[in-house]
Amino acid sequence: MDEELISKKDLLELTDISYGQLYRWKRKNLIPEDWFVRKSTFTGQETFFPRNKILARIEKIKNMKDDLSLDQLADMFSPGLVSTSFTKEELVKRNIVINATMDIFAEYFKDTGSFSFEKILYAYVIDQLLQTGDISLEEAKILLQTLDDHYPSFQGRNCELIFMRKLGISTCLLSSSPSEVFFEKGARIVFRMNLANSIEELKIKISEG
Repeated sequence: MDEELISKKDLLELTDISYGQLYRWKRKNLIPEDWFVRKSTFTGQETFFPRNKILARIEKIKNMKDDLSLDQLADMFSPGLVSTSFTKEELVKRNIVINATMDIFAEYFKDTGSFSFEKILYAYVIDQLLQTGDISLEEAKILLQTLDDHYPSFQGRNCELIFMRKLGISTCLLSSSPSEVFFEKGARIVFRMNLANSIEELKIKISEG
């Protein structure tokens, strides 16, 4: 199903922002270029946006722009990683992950004491999926292995984490985003997760302290 779109005119009216603000935020990379969708209408070419994504992004920009510069916001919304590290105790105290997730990490990474942003991202993603019940503890280990083995090769590029089951057997993969992925018959997709969204959420949680 195609994503619901909103016209530029309706977007500006609904969010009470100006044409100039919208395109300034675009130049500052607060709004991705590929969200500006040109379509033919009876009046000619018009610009549309993925409705839910653009409304959520503009709401975040408006809420955060008084505390952060536009450059800082651009870093917040980018899929790039940041230089930071936390101990497992700090991650639990900040409510970024729960103890059960950190137990898996301590076992996998041999309890290194502190974790980089990249490793914290793995913990955050798996923690969300464990808490929603989408995956089991054993499946969490499969996801962790996949992320640890292959996510570094994307080097800050956007990608999607896909998890599926067939006949009770679980498997997962990382794919460049956006992209089309086709699966064998009978495979059930449990979830498809855009990791850029998870990075953005994690940066915000860390900045909030």
